[in-house]
Amino acid sequence: MKSSIRIGCAAAFWGDTETAAEQLVELGRLDYLIFDYLAETTLSLMVNQRLQNSQLGYAHDFATRIIPPIAQRIKAQNIKVISSAGDINPVACKQALVSALHAVQVPLTVALVLGDDLHERQRELSALNLREMFNHSAMPNKLLAANAYLGAPGIAQALAAGADIVITGRVVDSALTLGPLLYEFHWQANEYNKLAQGSLAGHIIECGAQCTGGNFTDWETVPGFDQIGFPIVECYPNGEFIVTKPPNTGGLVSTATVSEQVLYEISDPSQYYLPDVTCDWRQIQLDQTEPNCIAVSGAIGYPPPPHYKLACIYLEGFKTTTFFVMAGINILAKADAVTKAILSKVRKQFVKAALGDFTDLQIDYLGSESLYGNQRHHDSTREIVVRIAASHLDKSALQLFSREIAQASTGMCPGIAAIIGGRPTVYPTTKLFATLLDKSMVPLSIELNDDIHQLTIPSQETFDANQIATIERPEPLELGEIIDTVPLITLAWARSGNKGNHTNIGVIARKSQYLPYIRAALSETMVAAFMQHTMPKKSAQVTRYELPGLNALNFVLENSLGGGGFESLRCDPLGKTYAQQLLEFPVPIDAKLQGLL
Repeated sequence: MKSSIRIGCAAAFWGDTETAAEQLVELGRLDYLIFDYLAETTLSLMVNQRLQNSQLGYAHDFATRIIPPIAQRIKAQNIKVISSAGDINPVACKQALVSALHAVQVPLTVALVLGDDLHERQRELSALNLREMFNHSAMPNKLLAANAYLGAPGIAQALAAGADIVITGRVVDSALTLGPLLYEFHWQANEYNKLAQGSLAGHIIECGAQCTGGNFTDWETVPGFDQIGFPIVECYPNGEFIVTKPPNTGGLVSTATVSEQVLYEISDPSQYYLPDVTCDWRQIQLDQTEPNCIAVSGAIGYPPPPHYKLACIYLEGFKTTTFFVMAGINILAKADAVTKAILSKVRKQFVKAALGDFTDLQIDYLGSESLYGNQRHHDSTREIVVRIAASHLDKSALQLFSREIAQASTGMCPGIAAIIGGRPTVYPTTKLFATLLDKSMVPLSIELNDDIHQLTIPSQETFDANQIATIERPEPLELGEIIDTVPLITLAWARSGNKGNHTNIGVIARKSQYLPYIRAALSETMVAAFMQHTMPKKSAQVTRYELPGLNALNFVLENSLGGGGFESLRCDPLGKTYAQQLLEFPVPIDAKLQGLL
């Protein structure tokens, strides 16, 4: 057994920079290099690819542009590569990579982890009467994709079988890191605290430079965005690990940057469900051991749930988005008049053609703070971008809409400067149906050297939520006489992310003494009121969770993304700006807190 291993993450999503892999191989002293390509929105992209060409549906840049130029160095340094680049077509991904490696004359053994793709078993899935995880709707009749979120054992067993490169389809993001830890350190399926720590390591680095200074609240303190260092975790057999980055690169690794990433895209931190373990991250500890090095400990693990998450993609109607620039005096009124005229004219043609109305519309006047839900017309504002996103069940209706946009430039208000991108294109609307599927329904295998090896997942205990330790509720703050308010950003860092149609906003106190004031101000009711423009009024549900180890709070805003992902027509369908908005929340302070600022 090795005393430690180093794992670097070179991709946070499909489309991330292609420079990270070379940086990590050149400077990282790695044992493993991982590429995390998958998200629910990526699955939708890959489905659209496969609809056009059955041989597509994978991250082709991984196979043809990223790995071949560094293949010789990977082999020379004995770096193993693990990637979810297979997406919904891992077999084609492997074929493309093997061909590219042959062309550069670097012999590396490539393995596939298979079993996540259940697309061909739709009839069997339909017979199970599965229900959507959040709204409990029935499964659609025709699915374009159905993929189970697998765990780490398949990756570990592929490495044990001799793979140099492991390609997966849909796995949970953290499994790309947990897999080599299972293999190298021989962790058992019931060593839950170690599995929770290993999953936390994967969670921290899975979004690439987001833990090394990217998307950080205090962005002004982060040097070298143009050469930002990608993350590395140095992991030990007891589960503890250090987060760092390559030397002489830009970026920043601090307790704050890592804390923000810990809270990214989670809900209840006491029950973070993964296929291999249920994680409790409320009491984790971060210690700055030296510049750009954070030691992480304290994760607690419990048995995993008996189900895999199953992500199903289906088509329902079409959508399009147009942008045009307007400038001049009284600009907001002109933009509103033009938008209303365009929609009125198009709707009259819909009636004439018996097409029915739009199924959804989203109108934004970018530059008037429309993302904040309170459009403002500042005297200094003389230019804006009009954004109209529309959906319809009939493609021809949106094609008609697309043709009518240009006439506004000569037949309506003055000041339309340009239609950005020309006439808008009409796309199919892909939607997500997320449900739970018993693990016994998903047989797993690995393909290595053209042989298929069936995998057996070790049996584990049954998860019981009553096992989760309770933590003492903090005493309510006895606030002194309020003398002022300060924006939340004065007291906290924050990061937001999405899970389907829900958004989470993690808030971390800059000092532990600030947390009681933040907690007192940011009640669930107050956050719901402040962010009400993002949520349906009838279901503006906000839940708050405590993470005392990080001096942090996590807020989950339900149904706050207009469907989320590719389904949403919003300008921010992934909730990326929500933390930035909440950081303006006015927090009341008394003399005691003022003395600490």
